[in-house]
Amino acid sequence: MLLERTILQLNTGPMPPARALELARMGYRQWLAGLPGNADYRAEAMRAYEMAAPLRRGAPAVAAFCDLLVESTRVPPVPLDLSLPAQRRRGGARARRAAP
Repeated sequence: MLLERTILQLNTGPMPPARALELARMGYRQWLAGLPGNADYRAEAMRAYEMAAPLRRGAPAVAAFCDLLVESTRVPPVPLDLSLPAQRRRGGARARRAAP
């Protein structure tokens, strides 16, 4: 259930590559946090990849998510860059008042 929701959230269509990578990292963390403690990581990662792979072509965030899954199963393991998106101002109250 959580995997399907994560993939749906990532399937937002075209976007800049940097934003797609940010969303993919957040989706990966969300998916990883939802795994049961006794789950076989490699099997779960391959299941997630198989579910997401058909959507790769039209959604850059899904493609980046798939790349993270593949990278996470490589041997020997290497740390993944799962940094949070940079904080940015969105306009605050002034922007909300100016909105039509």
